Formats: sequence, structure tokens, C-alpha cells
Amino acid sequence: MKDTAKHQGLRNQLVKTLQLKGITDKAVLEAIRKIPRHLFFVNSSFDDYAYQDIAFQIAAGQTISQPYTVAFQSELLQVKKDHKVLEIGTGSGYQTAILYTLGAKVYSVERQNELFKTTSVLLPKLGIRPKHLSYGDGYKGLPLHAPFDSIIVTAGAPFVPKPLMAQLKIGGRLVIPLGEDVQIMTLLIRKNETQFEKHEFGEFRFVPLLEDRN
Repeated sequence: MKDTAKHQGLRNQLVKTLQLKGITDKAVLEAIRKIPRHLFFVNSSFDDYAYQDIAFQIAAGQTISQPYTVAFQSELLQVKKDHKVLEIGTGSGYQTAILYTLGAKVYSVERQNELFKTTSVLLPKLGIRPKHLSYGDGYKGLPLHAPFDSIIVTAGAPFVPKPLMAQLKIGGRLVIPLGEDVQIMTLLIRKNETQFEKHEFGEFRFVPLLEDRN
């Protein structure tokens, strides 16, 4: 697995693109600059697409999110060093790597076993070591590891799963795309045991968040 000067130059260009689109968090931009996104593509022939600001299909009918979307969600989380972050939808592992680079202790759940197996091998090879990776139902979260400083959902959900709300610390931030065909990026901030402050940030498109069929 190689990360060449050409790749680094392409990442610099990508960072400039994200800045023009309104991403201002310096830590997020540096994480984007650092992480070799092309290594999260199974087929190396797609290298030329890796640093374009587009989503791209990966295994199991899933996608690696558009870099702008990854940066936007990461910025909304306001990750601080050693924050416990729950990621629902490990996917390719790219968002996981960004969160790890931001200093988070990442706990991630993936519903697609094929992706879970691939990412579990890939991330350590890249020096990315989440606190916990698991194969399971993202709607249920990870109650044994709760509470979390923040929670990020990387698939479109028709509603906010109550277990995720329950697993968020008071003062914590939950970022989730809500909707069926088109999603509204939504931020929930937990104010106390029963109240959440809600903010909406426009339309995005994600693959659907799947529940356990068992």
C-alpha cells in the first residue's frame, strides 16, 4: 500500500475544495489532508477518483461517503481529544480513520459482515486502532460502552433510534441524516435526561441504515 507525493498533492487540492465549500475546522481539514483515502478503495484502478469530492460505491452495495459529507459531519461533532465517539456504520473505515486522527476513542458498528471483515483488517494496517469494532445492529448502538461524548450515523435513518439517544452523554452531540430517499443532516444536542436541542443542515444522500433482521 503506497501513499505517493502525487496522492498527497491530490489531498491538498481536496482540502482547498472543502474550504471553498465552507469547511473551516482546521483539525478536520488536517485529518482529511493526512488520511490516504485511496487506500480505502478495494480496486486501485479507482485511484483517480479517490480525491474527487464524490461518493463512490464499495462492497455490499454501500458507498464511501463524499469527502465533503465526511468533513461536514466531523465538523458538527466538534471532536476533542479522547472523546468517546460512537460511529454507526463503519463502512469503508474512512470516516473511522478521520475520527481517530481527530483524537477520538472510536467505537464503531457495521451491519454488513463483508465490510466489517475487510475494515477490521485494513485499519490496523494503516495504523488506525479504534477502541472497538463490531458487527451488529446500529439501531441498538453499544450500550455496554455507553455513554458517549458524541455519536455519528453514516447512513440514512427514517427516525432517531431511541437507544442512541439514551447512550449520549448530557451535553453530547448526535449527528444523523434523517429521511428516506433524501436525508436532512440533523444535529441533536442532549441538554438533560429528557430534552434534546435540534438543528438541521440541509439535504444529503446516504444509503439506508439497516436493522437486524433476526
